[in-house]
Amino acid sequence: MSDDTARPQDPKEPRARGSDHCVVLGASIAGLFAARVLSDTFDRVTVVDRDALPEMDENRRGVPQGRHAHAILPAGTRGLQEMFPGLLEEFEAAGIPVVREPTEMHFAPGGHLLCQEGRYADPTPTYQPTRPQLEGQVRSRVRESPGVEIIDRCEAAELLSTPDGTRVTGVRVVERGGGAERELTADLVVDATGRGGRAARWLADLGYEPPREDRIAVDIKYVSRTLRLPPGALGRRKVVIVGAEPGRPTGATFLQHEQDRWMLTLIGYGGHHPPTDPADFLEFAKPIVPSDVFEALCAAEPLDDPVAHRYPASVRRRYERLGRFPDGLLVFGDAICSFNPVYGQGMSVAALQAAALRECLHRGRDRLPYRFFRAAARKIEVAWQMAVGSDLALPQVEGDRPLPVRLTNAYFERLLNAAERDPALTQEFVKVSSLLSSRALWDALRRAETLEPAAKGS
Repeated sequence: MSDDTARPQDPKEPRARGSDHCVVLGASIAGLFAARVLSDTFDRVTVVDRDALPEMDENRRGVPQGRHAHAILPAGTRGLQEMFPGLLEEFEAAGIPVVREPTEMHFAPGGHLLCQEGRYADPTPTYQPTRPQLEGQVRSRVRESPGVEIIDRCEAAELLSTPDGTRVTGVRVVERGGGAERELTADLVVDATGRGGRAARWLADLGYEPPREDRIAVDIKYVSRTLRLPPGALGRRKVVIVGAEPGRPTGATFLQHEQDRWMLTLIGYGGHHPPTDPADFLEFAKPIVPSDVFEALCAAEPLDDPVAHRYPASVRRRYERLGRFPDGLLVFGDAICSFNPVYGQGMSVAALQAAALRECLHRGRDRLPYRFFRAAARKIEVAWQMAVGSDLALPQVEGDRPLPVRLTNAYFERLLNAAERDPALTQEFVKVSSLLSSRALWDALRRAETLEPAAKGS
């Protein structure tokens, strides 16, 4: 499965217009990122989604997590800048809050309030649109890409393939409501339908072994509500994040989305789920957030009712370890790896996967699935290790805790302790948690791997 087998593709090589077709299943953020990258290589890209896609920036049934706090991490910011030039500037001009300095956020992962002094040497801003705002604007940009068509209210029923099953040749879709069916032939089908994607089942139908799954049962519930606060109610702060810790398996994210509109999301593991009753919801926040933030919450004007969402487990499907896989099919986004949403990694990892896909396509399409899954796995690894390690630091989360995990968590505990007072260490941790740098994490993992054999033999 060497990457060296790929033939670099000459960008000047002529192509017959209309001869190349790609179908992307799923018009959520990951599917839209994939479609944008594929539109640079394929003459036609058809995006299919089962929902009736809204014309405006509205929540939709297929994205229930859209009603809760979302963050596009700096790694995702860079991806948006590359794929959709000018989009972030449009957000800022429209009044979407942008976080650039430590003083603009209260960030307390694992019970450690990180240093809020100084300035970041190389700041990558964090933009805070709502999920529907971000998805709606990205969808609009993708629609404007040459050769792209978005079809809604259609659901993928099964893959089309060659008789021997070695190549996927398209997909059969069914219109929702009317039930009309049609076949979309394609040179490439991309499953970006999220954590419930059917690619693993489709592989079995074609006679292939499904991927192994790594699963961490987190049993998370999060409850959110939109509030109106007077401008300046929290000073310069535009975001408040308080992570769970071993003695308190609950947390909160409080994001400013417009000048006076904020979203409060409360989270809880296992038997510590937040309530949806408005009075109890506010009381649940009291021991989590800083006292001045709680006072602001009490004085805020509710703009909607609390809404809940459950997330049972983080799941990583190891497509990169399969020995056999059909040509003409890729799996993308949460369909490969679905993270605990508490850490806000999903959209940014999708942007990193899009970058990996672009690099693979630049080298041609030969053995594309093998090369992409391996490249995507490298992009996913740091985020997965951080999320799993953070979850397994909580006694309420069941799962094996091998020595590398325990050593890495101990390392990060020391790092976070020091980062409470050291702005340079705070910046390094923010880089790692924002998926901009893996140096600190990989140093810790290498030390863990070096120490493990000695520890086993002691």
